[in-house]
Amino acid sequence: MKTLNLSILLGIFFLCFVIASCESEEVVNTTPEVFQNAKKSIDASIGIVGNANDVSTNTSGGTLLMGGSTDVDAAMSWMLQKSGGGDIVVLRSTGTDAYNQYLFDLSSVNSVETLLIDSREKANSELTESTIRNAEAVFIAGGDQYNYVNYWKDTKVEEALNYLRNTKKVVIGGTSAGCAIQGGIYFDAKNGTVRSDEALRNPYHENLTLQKHNFINNPYLRNVITDTHYDDPDRRGRHITFLARIHTDWGIRGKGIGVDERTAVCIDEDGKARVFGEGYAFFLNQYFYGPERCLPRRSLDWYIDRRAIEAYKVSGSVNGSGYFMLDQWTTGFGGDWQYYYVDRGRLRISY
Repeated sequence: MKTLNLSILLGIFFLCFVIASCESEEVVNTTPEVFQNAKKSIDASIGIVGNANDVSTNTSGGTLLMGGSTDVDAAMSWMLQKSGGGDIVVLRSTGTDAYNQYLFDLSSVNSVETLLIDSREKANSELTESTIRNAEAVFIAGGDQYNYVNYWKDTKVEEALNYLRNTKKVVIGGTSAGCAIQGGIYFDAKNGTVRSDEALRNPYHENLTLQKHNFINNPYLRNVITDTHYDDPDRRGRHITFLARIHTDWGIRGKGIGVDERTAVCIDEDGKARVFGEGYAFFLNQYFYGPERCLPRRSLDWYIDRRAIEAYKVSGSVNGSGYFMLDQWTTGFGGDWQYYYVDRGRLRISY
């Protein structure tokens, strides 16, 4: 009797072992497929308000460049109006979904959703791509612009943004870092920020890192470099140094748009750049020749008869009455012309 019980127990144990082995083998075989599907459907969303069901509305294209600090309600309303009341997507690599309720309350739209895209894996997710492509407006929050370059450049996020702006004709906006990456030429901040005095003393300062024609393709901004927080601190010196490097390194007669804090530039499809808010926007254009001296560890010298850079300075307002035409770069309204030059590393202004 004891022998029989022992045989039965051994049989049961062997059968369980076989079943367990088969189950284990099945899990090993399916894991790669499950993992691949999970990668494709990574959800970067950190919150949505409004109707989660996608809608399609009539949109009109445009670009919103905001200088940072407090957001400009009038400029945000301009962006939301261009969405036709559709789905708004906020992009960021750090932070919260605080823009959701603010934008939803500002105008009548279907939804506002925030995607926190802090890795290339998330940036290449099919769900991330489809959420952006289905948007009727996109706003890029502030932060560290190198995160955006590092995580988003050459990914599905980049492809989706360029599809929206140039095929679907959707407005794309951004503040601070979200503005800094929107020019065809941009300061990527790979090694950190650079101050005006550092740039003017050494145009090849290790922190002055530029890239061109390889990220967001905005109409009217191909050879334009933007800068933000223009009044705090004064960034005109480094912005002009950016232009000096653009000419010296690439032979491009560059242009610049600088935006004060609490100020925004809203560019319509015809190139009309209206200025909203409390501060100023500056539209910079290389007047003629490049710098007399732009060398490593030597102060910048860009004199050209005290007219190296011509700048149109436009005051912001609630209704955006002041503007500059980006299709010409010679015509504006409500502003004043200034001329900038650099004398042995010191920024000067003439009128």
